[in-house]
Amino acid sequence: MQRSGESSIFLSQTGNSLKLTNKVAVISGASRGIGKALSKRFASEGAVVCMCARHVDQLRTASLEIMSSGGKSFFEQTDISDEGQVRDFLALCSSNFGPIDILVNNAGILGPRVPLSGYLSQEWTKVLSVNLNGLFYMTRNALPFFAPAGGSIINVSSSVGKIAQPNWGAYGVSKFAAEGFSQALSIELRSKGIRVNSVSPGAVATEMRHQAYPQEDQRDLRKPEEILDVFVYLASDESKHVTGKSFDAQHFTKG
Repeated sequence: MQRSGESSIFLSQTGNSLKLTNKVAVISGASRGIGKALSKRFASEGAVVCMCARHVDQLRTASLEIMSSGGKSFFEQTDISDEGQVRDFLALCSSNFGPIDILVNNAGILGPRVPLSGYLSQEWTKVLSVNLNGLFYMTRNALPFFAPAGGSIINVSSSVGKIAQPNWGAYGVSKFAAEGFSQALSIELRSKGIRVNSVSPGAVATEMRHQAYPQEDQRDLRKPEEILDVFVYLASDESKHVTGKSFDAQHFTKG
């Protein structure tokens, strides 16, 4: 994919006594669905939100919505399966706002819902290049920019990455890999004060969910805005001793 080269910074003042005040949060796949809702929620909690996705028009809209609500944001069109684009995006985030405190690896694509025996090689490569390679590229290249005091990495997983289900193909495999990646990384980074956890959103009314279940009535599902408390908890200092855990967003309680 060719990049437009467009990026933008929007800054305005937010209040104090918020859970993420003065924290710099990087969120991939932020142009729609859970990523967009999460960007707006983090900004409302006082974070500077650095957003990336492939769809620049939707990113621009998300940033304008954050600004109009008094938040702070930055966006850059980025294909996370391209490590060069990932490096450029993260360098811009750090040069504009300083050390990173929070990384949410949210970006992902579904791929075809067919049996593994009939999965096309090019589709397999496409899904894993985003969902697995992109996860690795974002994390590896963000780590040098993390604040010396540490921070939080949150990887968006799925229920099909915990208990295998048929016809989820490369997507399901990629989410199993994301869980293993999170567990290993949490151990490796513990001494640096960087905690790593995963979150399974569950059934949420998103475009990807509609692709997976086109006949489903999404009015019966939770909206992305309704499952974000666990992300705020994991991004905030409330969870400073929590790492290597896997959370279910729809059944989250701090107790």
